[in-house]
Amino acid sequence: MNKIIIEDKEDQELMDPKVDFVFKNIFGSEEHPNILIAFLNAVFATKNTEKEIVKIEIDNAEINKTWDDDKLSRLDVKATANDKTKINVEIQLENQFNMKRRSLFYWARLYTSQIKSGDPYRKLNKTVAINILNFDYLEAMDGYHNAFLLKEKDTNQVLTDLEEIHFIELTKFDDTEYQEIESLDEIENDLIPWLLFLKNPESEVVEMIEERVAELKEAAESLEVLSHDEDAREEYEARQKAIHDHISNLEEAKRKGEEKGRREGKKEGRKEGRKEGRKEGRKKGKEEGRKEERKKAEKEKRDGQEYVEEWCNSRYNSQIK
Repeated sequence: MNKIIIEDKEDQELMDPKVDFVFKNIFGSEEHPNILIAFLNAVFATKNTEKEIVKIEIDNAEINKTWDDDKLSRLDVKATANDKTKINVEIQLENQFNMKRRSLFYWARLYTSQIKSGDPYRKLNKTVAINILNFDYLEAMDGYHNAFLLKEKDTNQVLTDLEEIHFIELTKFDDTEYQEIESLDEIENDLIPWLLFLKNPESEVVEMIEERVAELKEAAESLEVLSHDEDAREEYEARQKAIHDHISNLEEAKRKGEEKGRREGKKEGRKEGRKEGRKEGRKKGKEEGRKEERKKAEKEKRDGQEYVEEWCNSRYNSQIK
């Protein structure tokens, strides 16, 4: 990424930091580790505590991987904190309806990758997965940030802190509440400035916060440089296209699945209809049969009564004669 576009700042719009390619280049930058450190301390609420992250080792094994063969290879941020905690940060623009299983899978893979066959389990360190989502996912929860641990279902006792999974839903975070603030004192927690940056890096409130939070200013400057890099712009646009194509394929597959479901539903409905029809026919047949039997019995009863009356009348008439 050495080829820079020579043009005015105003002529080139900023890239969207929510696109994973951009997110990784900012938060997964080995040249600017303080950005990720500040972000993680904001997520964990560990700033100025004994658990504060002060050093991070970023794993960028696949940062330069091309997408010719794998258009949607994962572009997450992997890192190891100074207390040896393994951390994986992933950002998703669209709902692929698999985030719980996906997050558990990649958490497990990162957790188990710490040891080899024959190694003692004590070498396994705490592993945390952070999922930043640009869509509503946890429908039963209103908060934009939810963290999950392994707990006993009745007593709420934590089994272990080795597993931790976070979901940050940007769509549940109302950034409009902060557009008129004039001081950081009006912000409830350290995570909010980062969410404001992700949602709208060019907003006035973000510009105000940048002057007070050095790491956020560093992130904004990294975004500015990246947005004016010609090679990065090409990769960014290619990534956006790949994401768009993938989403279109998902929607088409969903549409076909729904159409197939409707066809099978109609087919099953007709089958059930015939089955119910036969059943209903038998039921109606029995009812009609019973009705006919009742009619027949009533007729026989009437005929019998008429016969008895006629017989009685004839006997009476014969006696009179």
